[in-house]
Amino acid sequence: MTTLFVPSRTASRPRPFRPAAWLLLSLAALLAGGCFSAGSRGPRKTERSSSVVAYLYPNQANPLPPTSIPVLRLPLRVGIAFVPGLSEISEQQKTVLLTRVAAEFKGLDYIQSIEIVPSTYLRTGGGFDNLNQVRSLLGVDVIGLVAYDQVQFTNTNFLSLSYWTIVGAYIFQGNKNDTQTMMEAAVYDIASRHLLFRAPGASRVEAGAAAVYVPQRLREDSGKGFDAATTELIANLKLQLASFRERVKNSPGEVKIEHKPGYTGGGSLGGEFALVLGLLLLTRAVRRRMA
Repeated sequence: MTTLFVPSRTASRPRPFRPAAWLLLSLAALLAGGCFSAGSRGPRKTERSSSVVAYLYPNQANPLPPTSIPVLRLPLRVGIAFVPGLSEISEQQKTVLLTRVAAEFKGLDYIQSIEIVPSTYLRTGGGFDNLNQVRSLLGVDVIGLVAYDQVQFTNTNFLSLSYWTIVGAYIFQGNKNDTQTMMEAAVYDIASRHLLFRAPGASRVEAGAAAVYVPQRLREDSGKGFDAATTELIANLKLQLASFRERVKNSPGEVKIEHKPGYTGGGSLGGEFALVLGLLLLTRAVRRRMA
């Protein structure tokens, strides 16, 4: 005898396929994936900074200005260094940037030498006591202190989030990397603690990169930002140095100029001033004879 199977009336029947329901589920999964990506790949900010004021005047809200007159004994031995910061750039990068700056001023008549001071010689908040130690160790008279402030902001937009979830963010450049760099060089006479002059340099690098390339691209943009800011810093240093020489020439009471034994350069920060003066006197004498 054959037994027939009769399905129970209480058994659940399969529901018909509804495209709208699948569409809603797919959208929910996409939004969930997008939210996850936004949490892990969202806007980020990286900052590297140092400060001349924080290094020279730690814990001083209103530092007192120096009272003594700076005495510059020509030719000068100059030091140049990055001041310690909260988030440092590499020592190799510092050396490359400082070498660029030093090369632009080594040929001047009134500069005997330019010494690149290693970061290990400077301590956080060391102030002028630390600079006096550097002066004793390296024999420098004047020092250029370089500080920086670099901010990198990575903003991930919706396009990169969507394609990071579905494809992997390899095709579309969805991340906008913005790197802003500010540098400052402050030149001090160590003995008198006088700020002789200062100059800024700034740059901005904007670049897009797919999310998978963000770390590498940020490092590249950081280097480009420092290079461009250093170029502007050098140009501004030249302008400020020329302005300082004019101030010394027109207001001799602000800075006293002396010569080291054997130095035969001009008395106003360079032999070119003496050369120009001599040419003027020669021209005047020739005109008198012709008259």
